[in-house]
Amino acid sequence: MRRCIELAQKGLGLSRPNPSVGCVIVWQGQLIGEGFTSAYEGAHAEVNAIHAVADKSLLSQATLYVTLEPCAHFGKTPPCADLIVKHAIPNVVVGCLDTNVEVAGKGVQRLLAAGCDVVVGVLEQECREQHRRFFTFQNLQRPYIVLKWAETLDGFIAPESKDGRRPVWISNAESQQLVHKWRGEEQAILVGTQTVLADNPKLTLRTWSGNNPLRVVLDRGMRIPEDFEVLDDRTPTGILVDVTCKKMPKDQKHTRYFKIDFSQELASQICEVLFRLKVQSVFVEGGKQTLQTFIDAGLWDEARVFVGSQTFGSGVEAPKLGAALFEKHLIKDTQLHLYRNPSHQV
Repeated sequence: MRRCIELAQKGLGLSRPNPSVGCVIVWQGQLIGEGFTSAYEGAHAEVNAIHAVADKSLLSQATLYVTLEPCAHFGKTPPCADLIVKHAIPNVVVGCLDTNVEVAGKGVQRLLAAGCDVVVGVLEQECREQHRRFFTFQNLQRPYIVLKWAETLDGFIAPESKDGRRPVWISNAESQQLVHKWRGEEQAILVGTQTVLADNPKLTLRTWSGNNPLRVVLDRGMRIPEDFEVLDDRTPTGILVDVTCKKMPKDQKHTRYFKIDFSQELASQICEVLFRLKVQSVFVEGGKQTLQTFIDAGLWDEARVFVGSQTFGSGVEAPKLGAALFEKHLIKDTQLHLYRNPSHQV
């Protein structure tokens, strides 16, 4: 099952909006097939693992291990439970049950009805952790929310002023590359107006391979100039504007506009829009006001904070999280502090 979890991690960000599941097949103590979820509309983990078995006759004496309950419904692909039954795999070990109402125990029931010996709950907490984005979306009806910012040793995320529309880097190059890897793991990335006006970011993957996340930009008064990178219509983008805006731009090929009420609590409205768009996770990159909005509403699951080696003396203060440190790592001269919201358990 630990190998299944390792495999599931390989598909993170590629299989979205499907959960990235890992699967291995063992015959007489030998691993004879393994796989993880393909890109959306492609094969599920169980299908890839079964296809990887060279001698299919061995399946009738094998054990299939999988991090998440095999599906039992027709979606973009046929039910994985049916394929397991078709190949007469006698033993199935499941990490955790699927809470999706279309599955929710039905996959296990189908396997049991076909005579399979099914064991559920092996490394269950580790598997739920691997699928925390999926479970948050299913159980809490909102995306899994990851906050990220970089702050100086004296607690500032930006100087008082700067020259031009280029970011002032607090973390090192290795940390910046890690952020691009993280972007590829989440389904959406979100920033506020001030971040766009100050830095003119692309919000895409450039130092890591993978799929660009959906860009989500708060632009209450539609202040972002048309020639800015986030409005280039090159990758899927959602612009959230205030309900009072009288003239809404037309949706483009990759850019859509949504109205929310900026005079009311914002974080829950943003989550509602993303849930409607079937976005299972969002990477919130700031600035301070946007980050603090999610923190104050209690709508966050992880916070990843880089602490650089320099000081500013004054500037824009870092958000106030008020949560206990979960993990701490050192990336050369930059510290990485990881936090979890203790009130949110999947």
